[in-house]
Amino acid sequence: MQLNQKNLPAVSRSIKVPAYDRNEIKTGIVHVGVGGFHRAHQAVVVQQLLAAGGHKEWGICGIGLREGDSKIADIFARQDCLYTLITRYPTGEVESEVMQQMTDFLLAPDNKQAVVDRMANPETKIVSLTITEGGYNLTADGEFDLRHPDIQHELKHPNDPKTIYGYLSAALRKRKDKQQTPFTVMSCDNIQHNGDVTRKMLLSFLSAQDEGLAAWVGEEVAFPNSMVDRITPVTTAAEMDYLKDQFDLEDEWPVTCEPFLQWIIEDNFSNGRPDFDKVDGVQFVTDVTPYEKMKIRLLNAGHSVLGICGALMGIQTINACMENEQLRTVLRKFWDEEATPILDKVEGIDLEAYKDSLQVRFANPNIRDKVSRICSESSAKLPKFLLPTIEENLSKGGSIDMATWLIAAWCYYSDKQIDQNGQSLEIIDAMQEQLHRAAQNTTADALSFLRVREVFGSLIDNETFTSLYATTVRRYYEAPLMSVQLQRW
Repeated sequence: MQLNQKNLPAVSRSIKVPAYDRNEIKTGIVHVGVGGFHRAHQAVVVQQLLAAGGHKEWGICGIGLREGDSKIADIFARQDCLYTLITRYPTGEVESEVMQQMTDFLLAPDNKQAVVDRMANPETKIVSLTITEGGYNLTADGEFDLRHPDIQHELKHPNDPKTIYGYLSAALRKRKDKQQTPFTVMSCDNIQHNGDVTRKMLLSFLSAQDEGLAAWVGEEVAFPNSMVDRITPVTTAAEMDYLKDQFDLEDEWPVTCEPFLQWIIEDNFSNGRPDFDKVDGVQFVTDVTPYEKMKIRLLNAGHSVLGICGALMGIQTINACMENEQLRTVLRKFWDEEATPILDKVEGIDLEAYKDSLQVRFANPNIRDKVSRICSESSAKLPKFLLPTIEENLSKGGSIDMATWLIAAWCYYSDKQIDQNGQSLEIIDAMQEQLHRAAQNTTADALSFLRVREVFGSLIDNETFTSLYATTVRRYYEAPLMSVQLQRW
């Protein structure tokens, strides 16, 4: 049975469907970037609010900015924006629920004006984003890339948007011209100070396009920082087969996730907000910084530790990495000796218990998050997840041994691009070729990999780090078998 609105009464006889009436829901949130994470995180929180009663003004309209979003647009058209969430517990328990909080989905390349109008509609209180790190148009030094061809096009043609900045500026201009309260711009991407980054980038764009609008946005629009967390693997055919076998339900793009959900949000909104904090795992705070730092330095960096080591060992999933005693030891040692000592106090969080919970989450045998996904775009991830720990420990005299060793392992991974069994690695990285060329020269120049300043910045100028790295990477190339390397720890 196809998942759609017409079949929903029949579907509800075999799988959980919330009781609220979709026809009564208004669209208070426009969300750009409707991938698996959004559908397993923010959208779930909205669904729970709607199911609890009230909150009817906070339905979601999804937006796809790229031609590549046409696949999900087509699926949502057939499924009336419905999809299934499959939550898998470490115990083997599985919960499945039809999600129906999305009121509409617009594919921007098909109708740009419809997207601008939806954002500009007074009913829209929040425009939220999961556009990945690459969508923010950052240069290597964290500034706005005005030279990007799409940005140049938008500066000359403000009524023909292509990027998120073109759409936001066009919609906010309409709100300003009509003297309407602006919407909040809320990033839900895995970037430290994501709200501050979004604000800086948008104002940089507007300063070049429309200084009057830039001034208004700077004064009137809120950009709350937030920290998001829920492990959401890429959907595979197994999820679709599961729904067919268990419920005779055909869903072309379900989402699977772990039971854990966390969302820390600064309470800073332009035009009202939902009571997100009525949902377990969601918290409003005045400063999200210590929570961000905790998550990035422990969860995200820990994922990279397991991902790179696991890839070189030929391990396919993160839970399988956690079955290896050596990898578990290395992970906890990195957390305890290098990451935790430089974390700030996190109100309401026991860091030892948090690390224990991460180990349980990583080991969940029913999530099976792919190592290749965790390693993807490491050139964008490690400068945020791992390098700050190295830099802070260098400034405070802390240990950098294990983090430096991981950089050496990443160099070898980028150079050889095979695991210890001789199998080719699936490497997904925009800088793959540049990193490969730099890593290939390591035997002649031990610091060659570090010369990719777009990734490593000024680390190569720190003699304490380069001395340790040079020794570590030579030792790694002499004995590259990961199981041998792990014996050091």
